[in-house]
Amino acid sequence: MNEHKKEYSFTEQKVRWVKKHTPKLLSFSITRPKDFDFIAGQFAKLGFMQGDEYISRAYSMISTENADHLDFYAILIEDGIMSGHFNQMQAGDSLLLEKKPIGFFTVSRIPQGKELVLLATGSGIAPFLSMLENETLWQKADKVALVHSVSYVDDLVFEQYLADLKDHAIVGKYANKFIYQPVITREKIDGALNQRIPQLLENGELENALNITFTKADTRFLICGNPNMVKESYEKLKAKGFALHRVHKDGEIMMENAF
Repeated sequence: MNEHKKEYSFTEQKVRWVKKHTPKLLSFSITRPKDFDFIAGQFAKLGFMQGDEYISRAYSMISTENADHLDFYAILIEDGIMSGHFNQMQAGDSLLLEKKPIGFFTVSRIPQGKELVLLATGSGIAPFLSMLENETLWQKADKVALVHSVSYVDDLVFEQYLADLKDHAIVGKYANKFIYQPVITREKIDGALNQRIPQLLENGELENALNITFTKADTRFLICGNPNMVKESYEKLKAKGFALHRVHKDGEIMMENAF
């Protein structure tokens, strides 16, 4: 096993706490090495040894860049090997953390605009939770709208966290810029939209709910979550004239579909 471990570059970290929100949703926290630096929006590779086999997956940090710990949010997938490990994980257990974060879906790359619309499904909200506590995000636009789509109301596990941002030491002064719009696709709840995000983009309901007219000149989109939602949302926006934001070509859309 030691020879196998040499192929990987990871450190062993301790699980600080585990919180089960629902039977399928949990968040957890691990210790953070002093030399593990990341930009809000990036992923960490987490893993464990199963015999001689190293099992790992990428998860977005939901904690801030300057926190002394790393927090994560995950959906437990039936028969998923990492999900099975997370499901029995407890405070005090060990988890392997690869030494370098990954990903380019970062707060530093967000294109400047007047309105910033964050579109997430499920655990795709994770990078946005880290970004929301970074002052850089709030300086990118005059309005920041977070749209989180889930199947059932019990899946909206971060509503209190979002409500508490108004009292945040840094973010509080930008609270008047923030709009939160839940989307619940399998239940009808007051205040929540009821269709999938791609449909809401196509039929104009999202613009009406946010009271924002989406324009190429002013509106910027960050999309993260289910790969089908990311792809379909991009296609709907592309049909309306919006383009992908690239390293050498400015656009209005940034996407991440690693969830």
